[in-house]
Amino acid sequence: MDKSVDFYFDFVSPAAYLAWTQLPALCAETGAALNYQPMLLGGVFQATGNRPPISVPLKGSYLFEDLGRFARRYGAAFRLNPHFPVNTVTLMRVASGLKMRADPRLDAYVTAMFQAIWVNARDMADPATVAEALATAGLNAAELMALAAEPQVKDRLRADNEAAVARGVFGAPTMFVGENMYWGQDRLDFVREALGA
Repeated sequence: MDKSVDFYFDFVSPAAYLAWTQLPALCAETGAALNYQPMLLGGVFQATGNRPPISVPLKGSYLFEDLGRFARRYGAAFRLNPHFPVNTVTLMRVASGLKMRADPRLDAYVTAMFQAIWVNARDMADPATVAEALATAGLNAAELMALAAEPQVKDRLRADNEAAVARGVFGAPTMFVGENMYWGQDRLDFVREALGA
């Protein structure tokens, strides 16, 4: 049986970003495929009764300090985004649309968006900033924004959210190896074990 990791994510999540900085190499080392599973975290929170850690003041301030520790451990660039929380509906629609079409640009797109938000601390609610980040990555901004506006892509992201919740997802990042679920970027060691590394 082929090994794979299903990676449920939203660009708004700094923990999902940190998991993403490690997952491609982890999958390459273990011979596993990395399957991107875009979702809208706000919708998942609403459906499950969960809420963002930042909404609890003491927990929110601690969380960013802790994420900084993990970034240093991983050797990953990480900057707090002054525009946080970022509205990622359009960005996640693009990801869902690219996945729906099995478009090979999905990986480059995910890289561009995570880096724009959590490395370059860009305001990704601003369409001009989004277009610039996409152009820098060699992606056609007009084409991808048109993709996000397609009704079937909007429907697909809603369906992706429903499927994520039905599978037990309540936050980001969530990773599955087979039917085993691992929530949080600090569970990557368990993911590695599950892959038999």
